Amino acid sequence: MLFALMSLLSPARAERIKDISSIAGVRSNQLIGYGLVVGLDGTGDKMNSAPFTEQSLRSMLTQLGVVVPPGTSMKPKNVAAVTLHAELPAFAKPGQKIDITASSIGDAKSLRGGTLLMSPLKGADGKVYAVAQGNLVVGGLSASGADGSNITINIPSVGRIPGGATVERTVANSFAQGNSLTLYLHEGDFTTAQRIVESINESIGPGVAAAEDATSIRVNSPRDPSQRVSFISLIENLQVKPGTAPARIIVNSRTGTVVISSAVRVSPAAVSHGSLTVTISESTDVSQPGALSGGTTVASPESDVEVSEGGSRMFLFDPGVTLDEVVRAVNQVGASPSDLVAILEALKQAGALKAELVVI
Repeated sequence: MLFALMSLLSPARAERIKDISSIAGVRSNQLIGYGLVVGLDGTGDKMNSAPFTEQSLRSMLTQLGVVVPPGTSMKPKNVAAVTLHAELPAFAKPGQKIDITASSIGDAKSLRGGTLLMSPLKGADGKVYAVAQGNLVVGGLSASGADGSNITINIPSVGRIPGGATVERTVANSFAQGNSLTLYLHEGDFTTAQRIVESINESIGPGVAAAEDATSIRVNSPRDPSQRVSFISLIENLQVKPGTAPARIIVNSRTGTVVISSAVRVSPAAVSHGSLTVTISESTDVSQPGALSGGTTVASPESDVEVSEGGSRMFLFDPGVTLDEVVRAVNQVGASPSDLVAILEALKQAGALKAELVVI
């Protein structure tokens, strides 16, 4: 039975403010680009099915001063067109390195052994923030035999280049502007926001922090950037006990995983859960005629259907039982994850389950 709930049984512990919140305006940015990977061992794009690869190759050769005669058909199997994406961290400065990922957009079988040629990486505003180039690291592999058999492990059409792009432009942010900053909670909660306000005001001084809603907390801070850094360092290491998460049960209908938060409570209820088992077996009956009878052999299908009902299992929930007691009662009757979901749905319909039931 797949239960991911034992860790939820322990009481909430104090967390650092930096682990449960972020500072407004301090964020990463996504970059995207297009490039060519060369040096492949015959596993690149087929030019008749990926014409943009040939077009890109011609354009690159022209920029490098190589003249390709008109009408020349280019069919190199060692080139692949790829899209590039990377994440530009907050406060990244020109000259720093970031990791990039290259994904084939043609019909290349593998990027293993390839080299990405210099390619710009642009942000959402269309400006170039980094330039990528380097040798790809590919985790998957693909191999084929002369008889057409082939084998593929993982995804060989995607590769990464650690530190493969150099930052060329800084992204402006509002970190050093104004005389206050705003903390955003990762999970909006009024109790947690109020506890953070109380912790900051107790440590720094009354009136320094104020909650604006369940997610936002405004904190007065120094204008000088150096003083602001030390001020934030002090705040983000303060310990705060987050509010208890809402009573919620998450059911993954595809994998059978059930996660139950520790705040789940059940009102008095009696549950009886049984199951029907239907077994269908198919066989063929052959009728063989006697010797010299002139008859023919006849085969006719036969089906046997057997229905059995499992033993009825009944248990009783007392008022306000906790998660531990619910799980123990269900496990004692040997219920499977699907049985547990059926029981929880029935309890919810009966009004005995004090929690939100979410099916994903």
